[in-house]
Amino acid sequence: MPIRIPDGLPAKRTLHDERIFALEEDAASNQRIRPLKIAILNLMPKKIETETQILRLLSKSPIQTDIDFMRVSTHESTHVSKDHLVKFYDTFDAYRDKDYDGLIVTGAPVEQMEFEEVDYWDELCEIMDWSQEHVFSTMYLCWGALAGLWHLYGIPKHQLPQKLFGVFPQRLMDEYNFLTNGFDEVHAMPHSRHAAIDPADLKAHPELEVLSKGAESGPALIATPDFHEVYVMGHFEYGRDTLAEEYRRDIEAGLPIEVPEHYFPGDDPSRQPIFTWRAHANLLYRNWVNWVYQMTPYDISQVPEAIRELRAETYEMAKKF
Repeated sequence: MPIRIPDGLPAKRTLHDERIFALEEDAASNQRIRPLKIAILNLMPKKIETETQILRLLSKSPIQTDIDFMRVSTHESTHVSKDHLVKFYDTFDAYRDKDYDGLIVTGAPVEQMEFEEVDYWDELCEIMDWSQEHVFSTMYLCWGALAGLWHLYGIPKHQLPQKLFGVFPQRLMDEYNFLTNGFDEVHAMPHSRHAAIDPADLKAHPELEVLSKGAESGPALIATPDFHEVYVMGHFEYGRDTLAEEYRRDIEAGLPIEVPEHYFPGDDPSRQPIFTWRAHANLLYRNWVNWVYQMTPYDISQVPEAIRELRAETYEMAKKF
């Protein structure tokens, strides 16, 4: 939430430079407030588990949010009951004429497939194109981030020689960025994926900023300067035991899998993992919700216009540097 300060307070400039929202009394008295509208496109097989993980993070913000769950119509989910989908989810057709403050696109266990081989790829592209004009800020997670970077920027994914699996240290690149404000210089992030992007490909896109990265895991957080798009390459939403459950699942299935790195104490799967990423996960989502809350228009039907204005402002600022 922003802080309210007296008009003309000298500290405002310093707070602004540190990316802290500070409203002077006149602006605060005229601020109109409403719940945020956030949609979650849940592509994960275990939908109830993913719902719980993401809602847990969104709930840490004091800002009221209305949540809608979206699913693709071109793929049949087999790990959740049809009753659950019918009761709580709508397909994209129910959303295409609406505007949203935020959208979260989850990952999916399909990173070993070519994008175009995924049965719902065309529908996902349509949703991503729709979000460009109708969603103030979209957060893409793991495979969702790989998909967004490929569709919107042509940045390809590369298959890794072995699965990136564990909790990896990420170094902060900009301590005063709004999204990572309050982060320690090094933060942990869970990763569970077979594919990655080449950091060299990002250099061809100055409109994408790397906010944190790891020596082993590569870019972790990427965003456009206006936060219209946020890419989270790992799984901040994972609970303490999620990687452990994935590890035991693969062991029982006879799949080739190594013990998750930097996860079990002493690399001993019989010991309880230490929850080293929870605080930064909460902080990222809280910062994101706060940004959207401060910048999105009060009249949600004006979101498309606000996006165009923010893009134009960002473009003009970029020309100065």
